[in-house]
Amino acid sequence: MGESSNTETTFKRVMLKISGEALMGDQGFGLHPPTVERIANEVKTVHDLGVEICMVIGGGNIFRGLSGSAQGMERTTADYMGMLATVMNALAMQSSLERLGVFCRVITAIRMDEVAEPYIRRRAVRHLEKKRVCIFAAGTGNPYFTTDTAATLRANEMACEAIFKGTKVDGVYDKDPMKHDDAKRYDDVTYDDVLRQNLKVMDASAIALARDNNLPIIVFSLDEPGGFRGILAGRGTYTRVHG
Repeated sequence: MGESSNTETTFKRVMLKISGEALMGDQGFGLHPPTVERIANEVKTVHDLGVEICMVIGGGNIFRGLSGSAQGMERTTADYMGMLATVMNALAMQSSLERLGVFCRVITAIRMDEVAEPYIRRRAVRHLEKKRVCIFAAGTGNPYFTTDTAATLRANEMACEAIFKGTKVDGVYDKDPMKHDDAKRYDDVTYDDVLRQNLKVMDASAIALARDNNLPIIVFSLDEPGGFRGILAGRGTYTRVHG
């Protein structure tokens, strides 16, 4: 089990990456407001530690470019639709965070000035310095790139010290622990092991980008109450992906 030391000072600025599916609760699709609010509360507890937080949220709860919802559709069109879905999720999270008193900005890679700011790196950095949560939406703005890659790209651009990948399980396993009782859990794993064994952490381009910039990825359970804050405070169960 990974354990960190030095409570609040372990990480000053982090990227939290969650899937769109994390926002749909027990529903089969869409947004489940109580679930959005629960995750917003988790973010607030970390924000209260003084940690600067970036977020990227997937769009799979609304539309996924690479799945049956896009069957027969041209890939680039489907990907752009998926990017727009991430904006809807980002606005929902912004609303929940602001209700909790956390100042927040949605920053989008596709211009839509009426609802969100365009991505300008220096402006985004300034928001973080002012302790505003920055939610980066619309992926990288390009088709063929996932929100995992977008999260890794923005984490590097914002000089985040780690990516926190919130999932349904408490770390990285060699196979799906929901389906296999003999699944083996890793405390630590290297980027190269993830790529070589095709471990389901993030897609290959995201892992390669993290490896090239020596950006650690912390995989933890988003369903564990207090899990996000717990890891930053030096406890909890997680897998660290590193060089």
